[in-house]
Amino acid sequence: MTHRSDPIRAHPGRRSRSDRARQVADVLRQQIAQGAVAAKLPAEAVLQREFSVSRNSIREALEILRREGLVDRLPGVGTVVRRPKLEHTIAATRGLAASLRGHGTVVNQVRTAGQVRPPTAVATALGLEPGAHVCYIERLRRVDGEPISLDLTYLPLDIGTALLQADLETEDLFALIERAADDRLTTVSINLDAVNADEHCAALLGVTPGSALLVLQRTTRLSDGSPACLEFVRMRGDRITLRMSAPAT
Repeated sequence: MTHRSDPIRAHPGRRSRSDRARQVADVLRQQIAQGAVAAKLPAEAVLQREFSVSRNSIREALEILRREGLVDRLPGVGTVVRRPKLEHTIAATRGLAASLRGHGTVVNQVRTAGQVRPPTAVATALGLEPGAHVCYIERLRRVDGEPISLDLTYLPLDIGTALLQADLETEDLFALIERAADDRLTTVSINLDAVNADEHCAALLGVTPGSALLVLQRTTRLSDGSPACLEFVRMRGDRITLRMSAPAT
């Protein structure tokens, strides 16, 4: 005789206050990034009802966001949003500067630009023979005067040489590449890592040593599949959020 078993029901165990606080912080962080909350967050009692958690869980969640630099807790005022993060969409061949222009005046300080002999790994990534020279451009990007990212870019000479004469301080790098190559950028490969800022990089970006940085390694290709540039972009984790969308498979 076959016995039909009852459906399995999940019975979540007792969850800690910190578990619930983390859930609340994740939702509030997303709302702040999307601009879905006002300059001042709702009162603790309102958040408590919204998330169905204890007052202490709400307070712990708000403390998480305060330590991340997203909010301030002001006596007699409440919890106010310090400043939303700057959003960069990485699912398209669009440079960081183009993404940030809606948030303020973007200026790229060119720290160095010229021809170099890169490491073999860089030459290989650009489809070049070991020992071949490339153009190297290093820029410190600011939004309304605030340092946001440090960009290290390698380009083949046939593309990069023209860029060395271009306005690298205000023009978007991808637009310059397409103009120099007379072609479209069509594909991008991305690796993303989280690192701690070393002392030199921290000084350039205006953060304390050990602060969280996002490092975007991006190879962008022209319509025929040939590499157009290899970038290593260090971004302040407290100021930039990365977004992408992709079809479900």
